Amino acid sequence: MKPLGFLFAAAIALADGPGRIEAVHIEKDVELTARPEAAHWKRARAVVAENDALGKPTPNHRTEIRALWSDKNLYFLFTCPYEQLHLKQNPSKQEETNKLWEWDVAEVFIGADFRNIRQYKEFQVSPQSEWVDLHIDRDKPWPEGGWKWNAEGFKVLARVDEPKKIWYGEMRIPISSVDPRPPKAGNEMRINFYRLQGPTPERKGIAWQPTGARSYHVPEAFGRLILAR
Repeated sequence: MKPLGFLFAAAIALADGPGRIEAVHIEKDVELTARPEAAHWKRARAVVAENDALGKPTPNHRTEIRALWSDKNLYFLFTCPYEQLHLKQNPSKQEETNKLWEWDVAEVFIGADFRNIRQYKEFQVSPQSEWVDLHIDRDKPWPEGGWKWNAEGFKVLARVDEPKKIWYGEMRIPISSVDPRPPKAGNEMRINFYRLQGPTPERKGIAWQPTGARSYHVPEAFGRLILAR
């Protein structure tokens, strides 16, 4: 008989949201372009985020997310329609920006520990190519919210198409920073995607898998990322 602790952890891990996204394999790493028309993105199938964290529609903010993986890195590309940008003054592209979520961002929450789903990593990119990465532990929070943790090799690039009112955000995340396993087709991780967009009081929140709460930090609602060929 399995110990009760194991069964409890397994039950929680199976309580994921229904969403699935496949990351398509690429043979070698690529430069970030923040352009969905780039050749390496043509095979990637998009998932869509168009509701807030409670599952209510967010008109005019239908976000597409695509995923790729190499033998070293995960790549994510966000296509983000907007009505009004809310940007930090004097942005820095050389060092991470704490509390970047107070402005417009696209976010990836991702973890590979299916027995401790309340520990995961958070990655953000802004329309100005600012970034922050965090180690999240919902039971034993790291000092200062975990923002001083760094994924070595994490990179971002953003581009704003003002006439179309769309911004694009691309991330390259070292797989080793989120998953200790050797990368291979069939590996799965737990994941959710979010956006924060616009100034208050019109500020919008967009979630791929609704959390059922105002907070995005509900790991039980995460969907799945599958490494595919």
